[in-house]
Amino acid sequence: MEEFLIKNYTIITHSVEILSALTGLLLYRKYKLIAAKFFIWFLVYLSLCDFIGGYVNYIADNDIFSYLKDTVFSRNFWWTTLYWKIGAILFFVFYYNKILKTEVFKIVIKYCCYLFLVFSIIYIIFNWNDYFIRFFPIISVLGAIIIFICTVFYFVEMLQSDRTLTFYKSIDFYISVAIFIWWLIITPIVFYDIYGEYRDINYIHLRRYIYLSANVIMYLTFTFALIFCKPDNEINMIN
Repeated sequence: MEEFLIKNYTIITHSVEILSALTGLLLYRKYKLIAAKFFIWFLVYLSLCDFIGGYVNYIADNDIFSYLKDTVFSRNFWWTTLYWKIGAILFFVFYYNKILKTEVFKIVIKYCCYLFLVFSIIYIIFNWNDYFIRFFPIISVLGAIIIFICTVFYFVEMLQSDRTLTFYKSIDFYISVAIFIWWLIITPIVFYDIYGEYRDINYIHLRRYIYLSANVIMYLTFTFALIFCKPDNEINMIN
């Protein structure tokens, strides 16, 4: 079982990711009048970006991208940092700016996003060579903090409203729970990624198990929510 999971890590992750995106597209009409429509396009965006990031599997001699071998693009750290570690944070700030009602909350996450983006750009510029060979823990941690702020603001609003009795029908609730748990699980790992440089096979396997479990739970939660939830047109109409 362990060998199967390790060997099929990428296939399993991409499968649940694509499943959630396809589910969203199939049910798009159900959500087209609310902010969740943007989340569906975000799932499609993630699937496409992950597919593009797979170019690293075709860099070996005589493969289609063999000309990238021994270049800075031979690994996809740069791409994952761009579309996920930065891009995903920007999207969720945009998304929560759509669904939050408290103006102060919206202002806080907006300016946190501006600071995060400016800091990330400057940090990458000053660590340009490292951008292509590793992830930046500081960007991951700051991104996680913004996710926590967004989700906590959402939970606070929910508890202060009359939605506490019907929260389980809201797709925003499941999205918030899923991403909160994912970042809560994954963020501590960034502090231990240095072990990967020493070829610690036990750590590498553990890291893959954790990522795989977190990814499967998150994307299956998204899929379930898209199927189960009913849009609340009065609460989350697109601004």
